Amino acid sequence: MSKRFSELLAALPDVIAVSGDGDVRAPVVESDADLQPGGLFVARRGLSTDGHDFIPRVVEKGAAAVVGERELDGLPVPYARVRQAQEATGLLAAAYHDFPSRHLTIIGVTGTDGKTTTSTLIYGILQQAADERAGLISTVSAELGGASADTGLHVTTPGAPQVQGFLAQMLTNGLTHAVLEMTSHGLAQGRLNGVDVDVAVMTNVTHEHLDYHGTFENYRAAKGRLFEMLSRAYRKPSQPKIAIINADDPNADYFAAFPADKVVRYGINNPADVRAAGIYYLPDGTHIEIEVKPVFERPYDKKIEYVMPLMGDFNVYNALAAIAVGYSLHFNQNLIWLALDAAAGVPGRMERIDEGQDFTAVVDFAHTPNALENALKAGRRMLNIGKRLIVVFGSAGLRDREKRRLMAETAARLAHFTILTAEDPRTESLDDILEAMAQGCRAQGGVEGKTFIRVPDRGEAIFRACQMARAGDVVMACGKGHEQSMCFGKTEYPWDDRDAMRAALRGQPLRTLPTASDGEV
Repeated sequence: MSKRFSELLAALPDVIAVSGDGDVRAPVVESDADLQPGGLFVARRGLSTDGHDFIPRVVEKGAAAVVGERELDGLPVPYARVRQAQEATGLLAAAYHDFPSRHLTIIGVTGTDGKTTTSTLIYGILQQAADERAGLISTVSAELGGASADTGLHVTTPGAPQVQGFLAQMLTNGLTHAVLEMTSHGLAQGRLNGVDVDVAVMTNVTHEHLDYHGTFENYRAAKGRLFEMLSRAYRKPSQPKIAIINADDPNADYFAAFPADKVVRYGINNPADVRAAGIYYLPDGTHIEIEVKPVFERPYDKKIEYVMPLMGDFNVYNALAAIAVGYSLHFNQNLIWLALDAAAGVPGRMERIDEGQDFTAVVDFAHTPNALENALKAGRRMLNIGKRLIVVFGSAGLRDREKRRLMAETAARLAHFTILTAEDPRTESLDDILEAMAQGCRAQGGVEGKTFIRVPDRGEAIFRACQMARAGDVVMACGKGHEQSMCFGKTEYPWDDRDAMRAALRGQPLRTLPTASDGEV
């Protein structure tokens, strides 16, 4: 594939100056390690490095052109200066791939909790209703139509060039629809720029990532960028721009205020276009009685019952969001029913681990106060009278400090016993993190040694929880879910909560972390 440099620059709204032109014969990249000869390198400032420092290296490696923010003279390759290189990357990558999202129906999903599960449920509906011609980019994997790709050890939206490359591959593979999970970081950093969104979905917005965004208002505004994209996006024939919003979230009106052709609300407690009027947890799954308002172009049943294997009120919200997307895209109601009935759990989301034990063991990704509360409430519903809920979790270093206390308070209220442990302490003192969490437990009446303990090594913590459990109890390990590593200092160590839970159930703690050998970090 070959594009003129000037052709790619035409996609940008803020080019300050250009010197030279030429053919770009390889993809747009923002890392010198990813550059192929003939490619376009975007030099942008990062948190720890500045891409401009790597321009000599990419020129030596055969870059066809460079885009950056500095005023530079004398480069031996064409150069364009822009105001915000980070914002430009996605648009340039989209232009290189001929704007693949313009030829796909794009559903974007954002929110604090439930993004991955909601995206996966929507993907399942699309697979049923669109003849398996749908793709998915989530924080777990990318499903590209006959091919899959890993999207990283720690959750985040892939980089802009990777997103556009995935979409282009979907189009090549004959897909017609794509679901994109969109994190606040990915939206704030412009990694989704160049994606022409048709349906924007909001799950909820609660306390999270304030270490990066600074204030809740900034965090919410980052989520709001998805809904801004509806009005800026390329308009496809006969495809209206639709906003799907959680009516029970306090921020619903904020998101509903963004321009859209149609706003569809879903919920349980407040009036909504798709509302769960009844929820029943039965042995064969979660039964949801849904009331549907006549706001959709297709005449759907005013009342219908869906059944899904997923548990917890939070998964009811996720299902409602997916159903609302299905209705908004005019899909057959029976196909939506089949998709939910067949819904498999997302890896690391309320995932049961069974090694023949006489109690229930669950691994869940819950790493925010709201998500932990929802997970623990779901765990309590699994208990019979007289049985206990035991939870193991930590709180990440170099991240939002306030949630350490909030999550510990939540556990003290809802769990019968809490084990505080490591979760990516990074360069912070693990002892200090655990002390902040212990204070949260004590603030809710917790007594160390009786209702909670600290076990710095996560493998040992999960093992201790399983050793404590009696028949009928529920043990939950929260915070890591599907993730495949844990960060101590600046090193990622191999780690999987599911492997740790299996090892503990077999009678041995998993020992892959530095805390397992010396007891402290």
